[in-house]
Amino acid sequence: MAVIILDEWKAHEEEIQMLLEATFAASEGLEEGQLIGTLARNLLATTPEDDIRVFTIVAETRLLACSIFTRLSFTQDARCAFLLSPMAVSTKEQGKGLGKALLNHALDALKRSHVDLAVTYGDPAYYGQVGFMPVAHAVLPAPFELQQPEGWLARSLTGLAISPVSGKSICAAALNDASYW
Repeated sequence: MAVIILDEWKAHEEEIQMLLEATFAASEGLEEGQLIGTLARNLLATTPEDDIRVFTIVAETRLLACSIFTRLSFTQDARCAFLLSPMAVSTKEQGKGLGKALLNHALDALKRSHVDLAVTYGDPAYYGQVGFMPVAHAVLPAPFELQQPEGWLARSLTGLAISPVSGKSICAAALNDASYW
């Protein structure tokens, strides 16, 4: 099966929402799946085009994986950052390296677009495989108080160490809800 990684997502909006909802429902329960499906729909529908990057893996006409990155800005810092949330690999395709391939592609694309930082809130063991490291709230503040602070992760895309960010962080409107944090 030949897979293709795409930076274009508009033809797959409904499939992206369904994939995220099904994957999160399978791993975290139906309620979490619905929450993440709604988040995906809202991110895709309401985030300005310059503030969103979506990467997908397809095989023939089937969506296998996707990652959504949205701009994370800071009130007193000009660095360009994008927040990965959410991301999923189809439950039937997990364990085959697709997630790692998708993330490496996405991070390279963001780096080429002069993004300074990639940030996520997730499993340190998983995201550590592609260079994300735990980051303290004092260095890079999250938009909301985190239920699991050990999951706040970042990766420099400039090759420089992450220095403390000035000011508060501001996420995409669809993520501006404490229930996601």
